[in-house]
Amino acid sequence: MKAIIIGILSALFFSVTFILNRSMELDGGSWAWSASLRFIFMLPLLLIIVGYQRNVKPVIKHIIKNPLPWFLWSTVGFGLFYAPLTFATIYGPGWLVAATFQLTIIAGSLLVPILNKNMKQKIPMQSVLISFIILSGVFVMQLEHATVVPMSSVLLCVLPLILSAFAYPLGNRKMMEHVNGQLNTFQRILGMTIMSMPFWVLIAMYGFATHGAPEMTQITQTFIVAVFSGVIATVLFFYATELVRNDNEKLAGVEATQSGEVVFALFGEMLLLNAVLPSMLSFVGIFLVIIGMLLHSLVTVIGNRRKHQILEKAQ
Repeated sequence: MKAIIIGILSALFFSVTFILNRSMELDGGSWAWSASLRFIFMLPLLLIIVGYQRNVKPVIKHIIKNPLPWFLWSTVGFGLFYAPLTFATIYGPGWLVAATFQLTIIAGSLLVPILNKNMKQKIPMQSVLISFIILSGVFVMQLEHATVVPMSSVLLCVLPLILSAFAYPLGNRKMMEHVNGQLNTFQRILGMTIMSMPFWVLIAMYGFATHGAPEMTQITQTFIVAVFSGVIATVLFFYATELVRNDNEKLAGVEATQSGEVVFALFGEMLLLNAVLPSMLSFVGIFLVIIGMLLHSLVTVIGNRRKHQILEKAQ
């Protein structure tokens, strides 16, 4: 239950991403700058945090020892996760992007047999079945979205988010596997930020070539995103997944808490950006997403109780 609570808290801070990315898009800012500046700002912040703990040297040593997995999975887990997600805000409001990104819950469950070949673990079907409730909610919301924008805009919103939804759990879990408990959460995030930097430099170059230098308002907002979502939310979420990394059902439950971003992003946009209240059909979709999240959490709690009961009987 501790991991679930931490996961929900991380969702609150993650929602800042969707709200401010949409704000920057409405102000005419480049998605490339919104994406790259977040991680460029994250790097010195993490160096200060990890440096204060005198834990930077072990990270550098671990990277030098085997740099290829660090580069590959950091680029996947951070680069291919966040760049498509930011791009999608061009074609949909923040709450809709947040809702569609919840496909990552299904993606996390489907990746289980691929990521656990040695342990021969099966796809947690119970989690997948519950996740389809979330999927149906996303479908309903995007269907509503399709009635007011061209189908091309819907596809340009959905397809990047599908890539993002698979990249995030894939990169996160592969890095946990590679690190294997040798580094703490802050150290792992610092290492991934360092090794994804070549990707972000290329994205920043693209932003400069297509839109010129970013405006001061965009720089300020991306700094806020870097602190709230990049550091606080990421650390909370990664810590929550570390707590349950050896239990696929619990891990799926933690990942399910991220659907809380939808609610936080919706109210945040209405409060800060004067966004229009979604239609009743969209609210039905949001409701399905939330129900799916709650069922995931409920299954996690019930599963924990059953395991404790079995252990007590065995003793």
